[in-house]
Amino acid sequence: PEEQESLRKITHTLAVKNEEISNFICSLKQSLDNLETNSNRVQEDLESEFSCLHAVLDEMKESMLTRIKQERASRTYELQSQLSACTKALESSEELLELANQTLCSSQTDGFSQVTGTLLTSTHPVTMAPAFRLSLKTKASDNMSHLMVDFSQERELLQALKFLPVPATPEIQVSECQVCDNTVTVSWTIPEPDSKIDHYILEYRRTNHEGPPRIREDYPWMVVEGIRQMEHTVTGLRFDTRYMTFRVRACNKAVAGDFSEPVTLETHAFNFKLDSGSAHQNLKVEDLSVEWDSCGGKVQDIRKEKNRTNSPMHSPARSALMSPKRAPTARPGRDRFTAESYTVLADTMIDAGQQYWEVRFDKESKAFAVGVALRSLGRFDQLGKSSASWCIHLNNWLQQSLTAKHNNKARTLDCSIPGTLGFLSPGILSFYNAKTKQLMHTFKTKFQQPVIPAFMVWNGSFSVVTGLQVPTVVQSGQRKNSGTSSSNASLT
Repeated sequence: PEEQESLRKITHTLAVKNEEISNFICSLKQSLDNLETNSNRVQEDLESEFSCLHAVLDEMKESMLTRIKQERASRTYELQSQLSACTKALESSEELLELANQTLCSSQTDGFSQVTGTLLTSTHPVTMAPAFRLSLKTKASDNMSHLMVDFSQERELLQALKFLPVPATPEIQVSECQVCDNTVTVSWTIPEPDSKIDHYILEYRRTNHEGPPRIREDYPWMVVEGIRQMEHTVTGLRFDTRYMTFRVRACNKAVAGDFSEPVTLETHAFNFKLDSGSAHQNLKVEDLSVEWDSCGGKVQDIRKEKNRTNSPMHSPARSALMSPKRAPTARPGRDRFTAESYTVLADTMIDAGQQYWEVRFDKESKAFAVGVALRSLGRFDQLGKSSASWCIHLNNWLQQSLTAKHNNKARTLDCSIPGTLGFLSPGILSFYNAKTKQLMHTFKTKFQQPVIPAFMVWNGSFSVVTGLQVPTVVQSGQRKNSGTSSSNASLT
């Protein structure tokens, strides 16, 4: 039995080895096929490049030869014309010279004087001879040295032709990178100038972990190709993670280089979800969207309600620059909002820093409100009608109105009804038109306790957009007005 077991093991090992060898043989055959294909491809590419180079040289040669021929023809015409004119002038001058000599040799005094007088008149051919008007300066030079060539440098360049090298690895310049207005601008450099680089590939992905990428990440790499400059701005981002990791590599016509060292940038954005456990029975909550459901309160899931009451949800506090904290419960031991408080809260408290979120709501809603509330807000309390909540309230019932409410006090707002955003800084809660970023209203108060984003809707719907940074225009406007009293100011 031992011998059989040993033989069985040897047989199994040999079979495994044979399989490995067979696979390796297949791999080698595939490599040979790939080598043949790739060799043919690069050979064809080389021949094509040299053909293009020859074509360029032939074209330049023809162009330069044509220039020489045109220059020669032009100068030949000028010199031939001048030669012809001079020849004719010389012939005419010789004829007139012969006539003058014959006159000088005449022996008749009276006739000589008469002929001489005629020859010396201003209109006679002797005085009007072309020889007197002819310029003896050549009209065209016979020097063609300006069309000489010296291709010694070009020959050196041609002799330096070689196969494409692998592009150098870029280096991301963290100090030049910018994260603002839900866009990220990434800048990088190349250690050495490389004219062969055709484009760059930028990859990025979201992460909740600072530092180098882990082997297993929750989010995939997103790819941006065909970047021609050493800078790129990624737009339209939603920062639903604390960080974003970036890497870049250079590419020439043949090959892509290595990726740069990854760089992780902090996004500084506020994220939260809606606490469906706090929602009024008539509110249907799905992710970050809420819709009025008139039948929602007629059927109750007793088991779910019991489990929710006995097991308050809890998630770890999140440490970030603006310090939002996930609420253990919006209000410990609290039941759903009820009666006419058609309210739902976020699951994250705010205790410091500047936070920003947007709300898109149905303008046809009978009533809608958005703001913040303390954890002590009662289950029967309507937003803005107690000292524990601050909000902007839209009323479409009977007569349309837009008001700012707190502690059962209301102020009518003289502005159009926009999509709305909330902006919270220490001691200031401001509401802006989400599209124009125009300030609608500001509550100036000292929040002694953490607050929670709060929403109300009756016969309507809304959706919340989180993961947004404080817009630069809003941030600068808030700093500018921080020392002055707002004309929309406060219901305290």
